[in-house]
Order: sequence, then structure tokens, then C-alpha cells
Amino acid sequence: MRFRTIFLFLSGFFVLSVFPKSTVPSHLMTDLLEHTERVFMDGYPTSFTLSDMPFMVESYQVAEIHRAHPSLSWQLECDKPATLQKAYRILVATNQDLLAEGKADVWDSGPVESDLSIAVPMEGMALQPSTTYYWTVKVWDNHGAESPYSSPKAFRTAASLDDTFPRYPLQKDNDSPVCIRRLSDTSQVVDFGRDAFGQLAISLHSSTGRDTVTVHLGEAILDDGHVNRHPGGTIRYTKYLLPLMSGTHTYHLKIRPDGRNTDMKANESSVKPILMPDYVGEVYPFRYCELEDYRPDVTGKDVIRSSVHYWFDDEASSFISSDTVLNKVWDLCKYTIRATSFAGVYVDGDRERIPYEADALINQLGHYGVDHEYSMARYSVDYLIAYPTWPTEWILQSVLMVWYEYLNTGDIQLIQRHYDLLKARTMLALTQTNGLVSTKKGQTSDFLSSIGYRGKSIRDIVDWPQSGAFGIGKKEAGEADGYQLTDHITVVNAYHYEALHLVAEMARILGKSADERFYAQEAVRVADRINKLLLNPQTGCYMDGLESDHSSLHANMFPLAFGFVPDRYRGSVLDFIHSRGMACSVYGAQFLLDALYEAEDADYALSLMNATHERSWYNMIRVGSTIAMEAWDTRFKNNLDWNHAWGAAPANIIPRKLMGVEPLEPGFRTFRIKPQPGSLRSAEAVVPTIRGSVKVAFQNMPGKFFSLDVEIPANSEAQVFLPFINRKGRMQVDGDVVKGAMDGKFVRVTLGSGHHHLQTSL
Repeated sequence: MRFRTIFLFLSGFFVLSVFPKSTVPSHLMTDLLEHTERVFMDGYPTSFTLSDMPFMVESYQVAEIHRAHPSLSWQLECDKPATLQKAYRILVATNQDLLAEGKADVWDSGPVESDLSIAVPMEGMALQPSTTYYWTVKVWDNHGAESPYSSPKAFRTAASLDDTFPRYPLQKDNDSPVCIRRLSDTSQVVDFGRDAFGQLAISLHSSTGRDTVTVHLGEAILDDGHVNRHPGGTIRYTKYLLPLMSGTHTYHLKIRPDGRNTDMKANESSVKPILMPDYVGEVYPFRYCELEDYRPDVTGKDVIRSSVHYWFDDEASSFISSDTVLNKVWDLCKYTIRATSFAGVYVDGDRERIPYEADALINQLGHYGVDHEYSMARYSVDYLIAYPTWPTEWILQSVLMVWYEYLNTGDIQLIQRHYDLLKARTMLALTQTNGLVSTKKGQTSDFLSSIGYRGKSIRDIVDWPQSGAFGIGKKEAGEADGYQLTDHITVVNAYHYEALHLVAEMARILGKSADERFYAQEAVRVADRINKLLLNPQTGCYMDGLESDHSSLHANMFPLAFGFVPDRYRGSVLDFIHSRGMACSVYGAQFLLDALYEAEDADYALSLMNATHERSWYNMIRVGSTIAMEAWDTRFKNNLDWNHAWGAAPANIIPRKLMGVEPLEPGFRTFRIKPQPGSLRSAEAVVPTIRGSVKVAFQNMPGKFFSLDVEIPANSEAQVFLPFINRKGRMQVDGDVVKGAMDGKFVRVTLGSGHHHLQTSL
């Protein structure tokens, strides 16, 4: 163990005092924003800080705080094992020089005995608008060490402290081509390697000043190398005629707005498209730029794509395994989360640029899996609570999204702000005499107002599209596996159960004990009614609805995903799910994989993620997309686009389920590491969390040997699971033989922070 030496002078004598090396607070966040001191000029992050602002031009963007009492968070850096924070002290000041002196003119918390390091409420005097503040924190840990104060963190308040959730300004990256291919004497194609929402700057030469170049921008390319002018669906292609001036000049292409995603006419849910901010300008998704009627060679220095996205740390997460297809799927889905953040709020790709709950839920979970930024997810969830869309299940999903936000960030604000609305969105008001909910009766104006819906009515969706081309491996058209939409359907009632269950948890957190009992009892009642009325005891499978004898994949995967299938029917439900294959959309695949891992059916789940058939993520790569697609292929959805985050489920399934890293307590105070490798021989991942990165690596010989290396952040604990081999096998943790607790097919131990090596073997 390292030590630090301090000489203390007392009455002319000195003593040598030796303390363990202290824990150091780092990665300070204000209302979940870490980079509040960065200034953005024209969309680019700069090296300027807030203290430089008085000397800068007026045109700048900065992440501003909108609350008079924001929350404060930090991580702990420490090389001592099993480190937990025991106390903290926070200083907030208007001048960082005061902090250097250990003083504060806004708030001095004094020493507070607490392990809380996430979403600590700032007390003291209320912050003022349009003001720069600084804060720092020191901690005491369970090893008896007192830390120095952290490096100070600056942040600026907005002109109006309206409690809006803060976001970063959008930023631009200058992308250079990965290759340039000449197609003819007058045509060449620039390939940026990946699709992105961006703008184009290009340097071209004309000897006469009378030349006009045709610029083709697109996401797809033909076999002959030309940009595809007719790619089908909503795969993007556009062209510009660019008149050249005499000499060499750099031309910045002004992207034309597309009426399909910029017309502010509201959709049937009274929700409008998200427009690009003026400081960024309009963008277009493209990978390729073809120059037609231009003879000189274009070099990599002549053409730049400015890709627009939300703040993103490419190094925050990683995944590599022994399966090369799975690795490519991970890369596709991780990049999707970055690329589709261009609007600063989760939208449904480029076709509409409208937020929808189903898109946002999968996007939200994926964002947690690939980066340790949470502000865009929180803002998007809050936005959709204010502007819900028409599908019944998607309004119910707002309860799930609020719960996931709380689990991953530890910040209770969304629950506090929207608790009463979330209670209404459990859809209890639509309960019929049989105990199930139905949208066929009870949609009064009072009901629609209670759930905050502005349209005329909501209706059930199950999956999308509900009709259309026939799927591979199934006879039924559409992506809902032939689901019969009756009056009382299983999928809606499964969501109803999950919403009731989660609202009961929210009531417990808020200290509303009567509500907690009520909603917990309602959840039990609804699960019982579903299992009695919608589960066919002869087949052992769930039917689509009360008025149906048809069983679909969806009617069975949602009860399994939400965990209320009776034990005696889990095998038959799982067998039926196997029989249907990937008979769902890319959206439905999220819940299919959740259901399979919930049932600890890792082999089948892995076979779906690394599949190479037409209904697979690999097919998206094969057809040429570098961002997840809206559907498995054009023939399953004829207006699909190539930039849809709801098709990126593996971005969260791989870290959450395959590698098994999930929070058990809010803000990852305790969490689970439960790898479910199936037949996968090896994998390693870095999974970002609000307390720091979790590192997981395993070697797997099914039935014989499993080794696991984990790294757990300070001020947290993990329940670590290893596959149980047999009763003669043994389990070792850091070289010592231990007896873990049996948990189904796994052996469980609880470990503190630091690096640990575990293994089970015969």
C-alpha cells in the first residue's frame, strides 16, 4: 500500500504522521453535465473556459444550468480495494480563488456523513441567473483517508432559471474521407466510411469560372461505384448544382430543408418535428459524395464533412469477443447511438425527426450502454412525457423510461416532477369488469387529459408495421407475427402490469406508503388476471387476447420479459418463442432478447444477435448501412430509413445482458455483473456507469471452465454471478476457494471495488 508523509509542527517539535493514500474525487457533474466549463463556437468545442467569456465574441454556445439548486455528482478515483465514501464536504463559490482558500460564499456543506456521491442536492443560497459559479468536493473514505479537494468545476446559469433539464450544445466533427475513387474522367466518389448527419465543405478549381459541378450526396452506393440515385424507401439521396468561380475556392454546401422532416404540421399525436438549431444549420445524412462533371483530382484535404452530434465520448465503452459477427454488430449499434444524436433529442431517424417513446426507450438504454452521458436521455424522456404519441404501449413505456433514468443516474427529479401523471399512465382508468385494460372503452376526454395526450384517441400497436410484406420463416404479413388485435390484448396488459409494478417502486422511493401498497397489489392482481384469462393451459402459451385463440411471438415474449410467467409454464412459453424465430421487427427484437436473457436462455439469444440471415443485424451491414436500419430490410418496411436508433438493441443488450452489467440500486450504488455467454468463448467490455467504468472479461468453456475478471468502481459494490458447472466444481475469488450463494444456474458473491479474478471449474 502506498502512503503519504505529512510533517506536523507542534510546540517546536515535529511528528511524522503517516496516512494511506487518499481517495480523489473526479469527473464532477452539475445536473448530470460534466463538461459545463466548455465553450462551443459555431458548434465546435473549444479550449476556452467560462472565465474567458467576457473577452470573446458574442456568438458562443455553452451548456447552462437552469436550476437555482442543481444536483452535484462525482466519481472516486482510488487504487485501494473495497473503497467506500464515508463523508463529503462541498464548497460552492462565485470565485475559484475562494475555493483555493477553502472558502465558499454560496454554500459550504460542512462535513456530511454520507456515502452519497450521485445527485447530491445543492443547498445554501439560490443561484442567480447568468452567473458563473465554481464548486469542489473532498471526501473521507472507509480506510481512514481524507482526500484533497477536487479540481474546481465551473458552470454557468441560464438567463432564466426555469428548471428545464440542461443539455450540451450540438457539436461538429470534421470528417476526412477514408478513400476517393475515380469512376471516369469527369466523375469521382468520396467515401467517408460511415454515414453521418452532416454538412459539406469542398475546395474546387475552375480555370474559366463557367463550370458547374453536380454534387450527389447519398447513403447508398451501386455496384459500379456511383451514388445510388434511386435507393428506395427513405434511404437518402440528393443532388446539388454547384456553379464554380474562377480560381480555387472552398464551397460550403447549404443543405436544403426536407419538407418530410421540417414541415411543422403536427402529426396525429399533435407532435411536431425537431428542427435543427440556427447555430448548427440544416444537416443531411450521407456517407458518399459523388462529383460529376469535374476533371481535377480531389484529395482528402479538399473535402470535409462536418458531422453533427451530441457530446459523445468514443472511448467510454468497448466490446470485443471471439465472435467476429457479434463484434461488427456491436460496432454498428454503438455508432448508431452517436450518429443519431444529431438533433439533441432522441428522434425516429431522418424520415420524420419526431420523438417517439419506443424509439427513445431503445435509444436511451443504448446510450447508457455506450457512454457516461445522461443529459440527452433525461431531456428526451421529459420531452416525451410532455408530448406523448398515439400507441397505447408507448405511452405506458414512459413509466419504464423514467424508471431506467432513475436506476442509471440516481437522480429522482423525473419521478418527483411527473409522479401523478405516471400514475395515470398505468392506464388503470381503462380497467374493464374482467380486470383487464382495454382501449376499446373508456377513452373519454377526461381520461386523455389525465395521461397528457393531445390527440383524439390512443390505439394498440404491438409492433410495427402491423401489415406488409411476408417475413422470413413465417407466413404472417407484417412484423406483429399475425397478432389478432382484439378488445383485450395480452401485450397491452403486460405493459400495464409492468407500469403498475414500477409506479409502486416509485411510491416507495417517495415515501408514499399507501400508494406503494395499492399499486403493488394492483400489479399482482393484473398478473393473476392475465395468467388466468390469457394463458392457454392446453398449449402452455399466451393467446393474443381474450377474444382470440391465436398465439404470437409478441403475446409470449412480453410476459416473459416482464417476469410474471408462472414457473410451470416458462418452459412451454420459451419453446414457443423458439419456434417463431425473429418474427418481430427491430423494435420487437429489444424485448425478445430481454425475454430470452430473463429466462437465462443465452445460447438462443446469442444466435439471434450473431445471425446472418435476412432478419438480422448483420444483414444491415451486408446491404451497406453503417447505422442501424428502421427495419430488417426494405421489403419488410418499404419506407424504411438507414438511420434509426430503435434498430440498435444490441448497444444495450450486450453490456446489460450478455456481459450482465445492470444497476440494482439507483446510480449503481450496488449493481449486478451476471455474464450470460452461452457458447461464446471469450469477450471483454468496458461498460460506462455514473460511478465510473465497469470492466468485465471472461473465458468460457461451457460445462468445464469459466473465468471472469472484473473491475468495480470505488464507492460501489457488485453482486457477481458465475455459471454453475456442477456440485463437484469449485469457485475461486482472487485465488481463494469460496462458497458462493446458489442463484438458479449461477453462483453469486458480493464484491467491493477494485480488480477481482473469479473462476469456476470442475
